[in-house]
Amino acid sequence: MSTPYQERTFTSPEINPGDEPFFESARRGELLFKHCNDCDTPHYYPRPLCPHCFSSNTSWKKSLGLGTIYTFSVCRKIGPTPYAIAYVTLDEGFTMLSNIVDCDLDDVRVGQAVRLTYKSAANGDSMACFAPV
Repeated sequence: MSTPYQERTFTSPEINPGDEPFFESARRGELLFKHCNDCDTPHYYPRPLCPHCFSSNTSWKKSLGLGTIYTFSVCRKIGPTPYAIAYVTLDEGFTMLSNIVDCDLDDVRVGQAVRLTYKSAANGDSMACFAPV
């Protein structure tokens, strides 16, 4: 069985106050994440307080965009276009939910190396996705 990736329209994200640097960097093809300067821990999704120690002493850092698939699901029957969603653990130490793109979806595997890529959303924003290395 083969399930090739098909382009689809991504829903534009809601931008919360303070998230502007994240979305501005996405338009440049960069992935920013938050890092706690007190407990020295990265976290995603971006938020003003560290979820590990609740410190507000956080800063933005740039990810290299390389990681591995922690777990995934291929959705074939939810709509007209099949797609794969996955939790990707980035080399910087945080995990994020994203889409796996530009590959045969039946070849996606846990532990597979992936790299950051961007796809366009409905309003022209860029959505962080991952493709196999």
